[in-house]
Amino acid sequence: MNARDFALQIDQIIMASRPSIRIARKAHSKAEADFATWLMMAKLGSFDDLPPNAQGFLLSYRARLERMSEAESKAVAVREVYDAYYGEMGGVGAAPELEALATSVDNGVVRSQGQRKPPPARQSAAAPERPAVRKSVPALLIFAAMVALLVAYKFLIN
Repeated sequence: MNARDFALQIDQIIMASRPSIRIARKAHSKAEADFATWLMMAKLGSFDDLPPNAQGFLLSYRARLERMSEAESKAVAVREVYDAYYGEMGGVGAAPELEALATSVDNGVVRSQGQRKPPPARQSAAAPERPAVRKSVPALLIFAAMVALLVAYKFLIN
């Protein structure tokens, strides 16, 4: 068992023992995704097609834009949607703070933040450093090859 598998098992045990954290994470990720979708739909002119609760969140977001920056207004709007989703998903009480959520689950467990990139290949001292050149096939050559294949196919059929 490697360290990553061990960390995942510890995380699953913690999540199973704390259902409110699991609900909070689901609610937060759903809130971020839904708000981004609603915002994009509104920008594309489909505001009236959105559900009433989404329209309400977007209207309060637009009203806050006059008082604060776009990033701050978006963060407050996502927090409002998160609070609503937390209650709908069965969370008890107030939704936990997102910063507190991240630190309470970790409890000192060090996790990898994704796959590591392989180290760059070493070049020999004799080889000069050249940028990678991408070879492309001209469209005319591809077209000519397709025509030749069609002609050959018709010739073999007859």
